[in-house]
Amino acid sequence: QKVSVEVLEHLEQLALVDFRDWEGVERLQKAIQFADQLQEVNTDGVEPMDSVLEDRCLYLREDDVTEGNCTKELLENAREKLEEYFVAPPGNIPLPKLEERETFLQGS
Repeated sequence: QKVSVEVLEHLEQLALVDFRDWEGVERLQKAIQFADQLQEVNTDGVEPMDSVLEDRCLYLREDDVTEGNCTKELLENAREKLEEYFVAPPGNIPLPKLEERETFLQGS
């Protein structure tokens, strides 16, 4: 099953993953084939769940602040920061133009 250029573009923007080489596209196609097996599972009579913990009582705890005012120490862990904010994800990849991707996919 081939993946369209539009789907690749959408996935790249959602996941910030570069599918510019054939190996990345092939890995994606294999993952889709693996996930397609779920369509074959008979789920008749199985009620959908909101959570695997829906039959348990979840207790809330008090939200007591025990420490704080440590912005400077936390930002020392950042690979990249802008003013007083983490840059996430660091090093976003520049995505190729749509025309470049179409050329690449035609060769696959």
